[in-house]
Amino acid sequence: MLNGPVSIPDDRSLDVTAPAIDQALGFTIPTRHARGRIVRIGPVLDDILAAHAYPPVIERLLASALVLAALLGSTLKNAQGQLTLQAQTENGVVSLLVADYRNGDLRGYAKFDADRLAELGPDPSLFGLFGKGYLAITFDQAVTGERYQGIVPLEGESLAAAAEHYFFQSEQIPSVLHIATRHEPGQGCIAAGLLLQHLPEGEVGRERLHVRHDHPEWEHVQTLAVTLQDQELTDTGLALPDILWRLFHEEDEIRVTDPVDMAKGCRCDVAHIRDVIGRFPASERAHMADEHGVISVDCAFCSRLFPILADSFDQA
Repeated sequence: MLNGPVSIPDDRSLDVTAPAIDQALGFTIPTRHARGRIVRIGPVLDDILAAHAYPPVIERLLASALVLAALLGSTLKNAQGQLTLQAQTENGVVSLLVADYRNGDLRGYAKFDADRLAELGPDPSLFGLFGKGYLAITFDQAVTGERYQGIVPLEGESLAAAAEHYFFQSEQIPSVLHIATRHEPGQGCIAAGLLLQHLPEGEVGRERLHVRHDHPEWEHVQTLAVTLQDQELTDTGLALPDILWRLFHEEDEIRVTDPVDMAKGCRCDVAHIRDVIGRFPASERAHMADEHGVISVDCAFCSRLFPILADSFDQA
């Protein structure tokens, strides 16, 4: 494991060892005033997808959303902070796509019209899936209690393109986002992503790029980042630091931070559900219950069913 920032030197004498899967790794390139995250998930992704019998198109879409949530969420400085992605439309084939991240825990869910999806073919466009939709990115800060949300149209060829638009429009931070998914029979799903950004104003005295006529430092690392191939990102035999070395080995220094382990993290539990149901009047709880007096609550994220006796609140 890594102990604080380290360097990946030009001679490739790496003393950095990191598992190739289910991790997020942060890095900076000081001389280019750039920072980033690289993520790859596999078994965790399979665990999340196993809760639903999604068709391949939806699996790829949700996998991309989970990688994006991990890339953005792992930038949170406090472990209890939460990042939530929500893509939604009023009349799209996919009516809701949600993924969130908290302290390495990932969960996600997609709601879609199966009949309309079948009409789109095996490789529909983002517009074909959502129509006129939007992407909301919400950061909840646990320490201060503050919530920050940015909303942008679902435009471009992918969720990654829509997120790039979010950073440019809402944050004024030029970014490169590359997300790749792979599903091979008998080997499960692999999804991975790279996020590279120019340091925003206020970090080591950098000025925002929109006030400058040229920014060769950013253009240089951007040119290198876009050479990354899908196969490299999803290759579990290629460690995450090795990918960074392949891309940026000509730089004087790449500083890599401690990796963050990913896990499936649905937060549903009986106590929380009882607390929510208990807030309703007794008459409404009775209406929720079936003929046996049971209120059945299912979790959309993990498909677990929680049976709660309606009269148990009166006995408490």
